[in-house]
Amino acid sequence: MQNYFNYFTEIEERFQQRRGSLLMLSTLDWALIETWKEAGIPLEAVLRGIDSAFDKHDAKALRAPGRTRKVNGLAWCAQSVMEAVEQANEAAIGAKPSDTTPDSGFESDRVVRFVEANAASLESATLTSPADTTATEVTTRLKTLATELRSQTTHSLEELDRTLSVLEEKLFAALLTATPEDQLVTLREQAARELAPYRGKMQAVQIKQVLQQFLQKRLFEANKLPRLSLFYMSHE
Repeated sequence: MQNYFNYFTEIEERFQQRRGSLLMLSTLDWALIETWKEAGIPLEAVLRGIDSAFDKHDAKALRAPGRTRKVNGLAWCAQSVMEAVEQANEAAIGAKPSDTTPDSGFESDRVVRFVEANAASLESATLTSPADTTATEVTTRLKTLATELRSQTTHSLEELDRTLSVLEEKLFAALLTATPEDQLVTLREQAARELAPYRGKMQAVQIKQVLQQFLQKRLFEANKLPRLSLFYMSHE
């Protein structure tokens, strides 16, 4: 598993640096980063895409000073990021495979503590039906995983993360069922408003993924639930 624990912060820092002023990323921006991460888009490609988008923006600003709007969202860079990915894929064709394997950065004890901490957080969460039942089931599964990890000398991080992601998806599905309809409508309307200025720069599939990630992030935050994927494990 590639060590992308700094994926979010590096993207945020590069965006702020190129924008030239501090702008905290919105929930929608974070949802977009999650779709890039889940799609396996390399950090380097995202950073190149951000640079490319701002290079074009800066050039336009020089030609028409005072008439170019300030960039107010990461989604504005989405099209350039996709272009950077295509360029990277083209460049990789015929390239010699690397003989080196990147260090995962995921130590066994730290992974176990992460899984156990998430189990404890879920166990103490206050949820309504059917999310409470699902949370209990996921908690039991996390405890079992932690026990198995402690008894194994080696384990597949990729397989573990797939399992954790499936458990997180089960929680999300239960939260959707347990959340009142009017609250879900409000969240979707908020996401749609924030995304509206950038629809022309994003593909329909990507828009759908971002909206889904936005909703998932907000529901987990509202219910004070931990994200289970190893991607969210602290490396401090």
